[in-house]
Order: sequence, then C-alpha cells, then structure tokens
Amino acid sequence: MLNIKLLREDPHFVKERLIVKNFDATSILDSVLDLDVKRRDIQTQLDSLLAEQNTISKQIGLLMREGKREEAAKAKSSVTHFKESAKELESKMEFYAKELDSLLVQLPNIPHTSVPVGKSEQDNETVKEGGVMPELKFTIPHWELAQKYDIIDFDLGVKLTGAGFPVYKGKGARLQRALITYFLDKNREAGYSEVMPPLMVNEASGYGTGQLPDKGNQMYHVGLDNFYLIPTAEVPVTNIFRDVILSEKELPIKVTAYTPCFRREAGSYGKDVRGLNRLHQFDKVEVVQIAHPNNSYAILDEMVAHIESIVKELGLPYRILRLCGGDLSFTSALTYDFEVYSAAQKRWLEVSSVSNFETFQANRLKLRYRDEKGKSQLAHTLNGSSLALPRILAALLENYQENGKIRIPDVLVPYTGFEYID
Repeated sequence: MLNIKLLREDPHFVKERLIVKNFDATSILDSVLDLDVKRRDIQTQLDSLLAEQNTISKQIGLLMREGKREEAAKAKSSVTHFKESAKELESKMEFYAKELDSLLVQLPNIPHTSVPVGKSEQDNETVKEGGVMPELKFTIPHWELAQKYDIIDFDLGVKLTGAGFPVYKGKGARLQRALITYFLDKNREAGYSEVMPPLMVNEASGYGTGQLPDKGNQMYHVGLDNFYLIPTAEVPVTNIFRDVILSEKELPIKVTAYTPCFRREAGSYGKDVRGLNRLHQFDKVEVVQIAHPNNSYAILDEMVAHIESIVKELGLPYRILRLCGGDLSFTSALTYDFEVYSAAQKRWLEVSSVSNFETFQANRLKLRYRDEKGKSQLAHTLNGSSLALPRILAALLENYQENGKIRIPDVLVPYTGFEYID
C-alpha cells in the first residue's frame, strides 16, 4: 500500500509514475486526498476537544476541595458533554479511515524508474541470455513424454480432482522431489534459512502481501473457515514479519521455503496450457528477503544472480527479462522474469519472477525496523521463485531427450539416484 504521506506531498509524481503501469490514478487519488483532509480536520477537532476535556477534568477535584460543589457539578456536566462529542468525532474518524483504506488498496505500487514503458509482455526488455540451445533429432513435447515413460498421469489427475492437477509417478515423482531438495539446498548454501509454512492463510495474510483484495478471484477460498490456499510461499513467509519491528542490525533477513501452490488460473485453453505449462496446483521453492531500503536494489541484483546460477547448473537455455509497466504486477516496483527454452514447443517458458516491492507490502504488514536513532522505518520486501517446478520439469524432459531416453542433468543425479528416464 502506498504511503499516504507521499500521496499528500506529491500527488502529481504518483499519477505520472502510475501511468507507466497504464493505471489512471486521478479519480482515486483525488478522493483519497479529499478524505485525508476531512480525516485530519476531524482529528484536529478531536485533539482539541480531548485537551479541553482533560483540563476541565483536572479542575473538578480542585473545585471539590474548595467546596465549590455547584461549579464542580457544571464542570462534570461539561466533561460528560465533551465525552459524547468525542464519541461522535471518533465514529467519524473510524468511518473516514475505513473509506480511505478502501481507496488506498486500489492503488498499485509505483514502478521503479528503470521499468520500461509498455502495455504487455511483448514490450518486456531482454537484459540477458545464456545457455546453449539443444540440437535434437527428435523433439517430443513433455506431455507425450510423460505418457510414454509413465511418469506423469494427467488423466488420473482429472479423475481425482480436475484439469490442472497432475499425478507424478515413479521416476517422475522422484525427479520432482529431487528438484525440490536441490533448490532448497542451493538456497541454504546462499544463506537462506529454511522454513515450512502453512498452506492456508487468513485474510490478514492475504491482505498483507497484496493478494487481497486485488487477486482474490484467483485464489482458492475455504469458505467455512475463511482461509485461502496459498498461491505462493511468499504469502505465509513474508507474513511471518507482519506487525514486527526489527533492529537495523538484523537486516537483511533471508528465508526460503518449499510449498505446493494453488491458483485458479481460469479462462485459458490451448497449447499454452497443455501438460505442465499451466496448473492449478504446482510445486515451487521461494526465496524472500527483508532488506534495508538503502540496499534493496543491490539485493535484488544478488537474488537474480543466485537464481541464474541455478538455471545455469541445470544446463537450460534461458533469458532474463525486465518487465515493462503493463506487465508488472500490482504490488511490484521492479520485476525480472526468468524464462527457459522449450525445445519441443519451440517457445520460452516463464520459471521465475524476482521482485522488489520496496515499502508497498511493508506498509500493509506494518513491517518496520528501528534505525540507529531509535526511529522506526518501513523495511523493503523482495521475493523470487527459486524455482517454480512445472515448466522447469517440462524443459528438462524436452531438452534432455537422448537416444530414446531422457538424460538427467549431472547436478540432479545425486538427488534422483538415476541417470536416465527410460
């Protein structure tokens, strides 16, 4: 959530920057500023009233000691009147605060100055490419390979649940487990502490990281208990620090977690969503950092380099994109996407997003640190997929086809216990 102080001091800057996200903030921002003036005016009235009430309350005891009972009774009557007036003002304050909050949550995060102008993913900027394109005689898509080697059963998933819930079998299940462990080990080696969070969160957690109310229709909702199945480990992991004041010396804090993830992903059909390309339930390993504002962009670069090192070890062709304003998420200030090349599908598959949210999430979370002067400041939050498994697995199956079998990358063999799927 954007800081009301920034909106108040420089609304023109906010409007201009949000245009980069193709978001016209004029109407909402005008309403926010109008409500803010009303709320602050009520606060001034309330403060003045409470100060006067406090002064008269102190006089009552003195008047009683002096035997001025009639004057003391009038003073008590005034205090009663002040209390009633204060309740009315507090009620107005609460109303304006709720109205203000309902508008503030509709404003997306301000994009970083390096974010390219653009309307869609076609306008994203390629900042780096790496790896070697495989030279294959035969390229079979992963959904056919999955059936051929009996390692992923999409039809059984439909029977048990529905489309987008595959069943991993045999070496497919073992490869999936190997990837999860490998990713976690790489993250721990890079200094991240591992946690295993819940797979459901409450409304406060969804609100804290910005999934609610913006992405509520994409989340699975458990209505009876009002819980939400997590769309990413970012939600529970970042919310560990909700309502927390850290010391400056604790920063940065680095956390990694593996979780299944749940997304409704409604309304897409065709080859782009076949097989593992888009699922309702999938596995992902996440990295999260809580950082000092002065260091967060250096840390973002560090996170990008870390994830790149993992993709390199897997031997997959990849590219790194800086997302344009139109493709940037509601909560992000700057995002880099990682894509790997699918040899059989002859297209790029997104496998990671690495983002800096600056203070946007921290403001919602009330996540602060205390600086050297003892003053509390909003921290910066960052997160990245390290990595999302479905499309990584798809690319591995398709790119490592070799003489009628699938070779396992060398770095994964100690985790799988086998060198080939055949």
